[in-house]
Amino acid sequence: MMKRVLLALALAVATGAAFAQAGKTEVLWLGQAAFRITTPGGKVIMIDPWMRTNPKTPANFKDLHAVGKIDLILVTHAPFDHFADAADLAKLNDAPMLTGAGLGNTVATLGILPTKLAPRFGKSGTVMPFAPNGVKITATHAEHSSELVWKNPATGKNETHFGGEPVGYVLEMENGFKIYHMGDTGLFGDMGLIGEIYKPDLVLMPIGGHFTIGPVDAALATNRFLKPRFVIPMHYGTFPVLAGTPEEYIKALGNTSTRVIVLQPGEKVEF
Repeated sequence: MMKRVLLALALAVATGAAFAQAGKTEVLWLGQAAFRITTPGGKVIMIDPWMRTNPKTPANFKDLHAVGKIDLILVTHAPFDHFADAADLAKLNDAPMLTGAGLGNTVATLGILPTKLAPRFGKSGTVMPFAPNGVKITATHAEHSSELVWKNPATGKNETHFGGEPVGYVLEMENGFKIYHMGDTGLFGDMGLIGEIYKPDLVLMPIGGHFTIGPVDAALATNRFLKPRFVIPMHYGTFPVLAGTPEEYIKALGNTSTRVIVLQPGEKVEF
């Protein structure tokens, strides 16, 4: 099984040569759903940053300075394992944290971030945050929940606040390469529309189960709905309940044209 995974990684890098002619996309996984994506045009986008208390993030990335300069932060939904380091990373880099309208409103209302660093948009909305011909980012549906647990500095007590609705993101690079970060999600039929409309080349797919799709449902989403060229599994193994494994996912995929790239936290791949 591991030989198959390593072969998939080698093939993915080789197949990415076609995109490399117009610049490379670098994808660094930092554990759970946290990814740093460097676009062919040199923009750096952090998705769902949770590193400092993430047990799977390598020690050398526990310091937020270690991820380097960040141009934009995307947050799929409010729980700590997706949001925990987002506000501090935004302030450190003076970089906007782009998220769904509900979570953005709550973050600004509570004073977690100033409004200028908490821009908002909604599902099926597309933004181009850098330039008219730059990266396109589209928010998609995700089948999950989104509650923000916030410690009130005045009382020292945790409060649960409205976190809007969860989303996924499709990122289209300057050279046309498309990445679909699914966020946390259950299986839903309109994944087929996402596959049909956006045709992602790479899917960052949760496989852990319990809070998200597990290996079998992830395989169904891959083969029936999305049919990407590449998948990087995520959101597994961080806690015991996230028990799904890449090996189970690859087995459930069966005979498929999708190449599975299994990264360890701190590893990166180029396309």
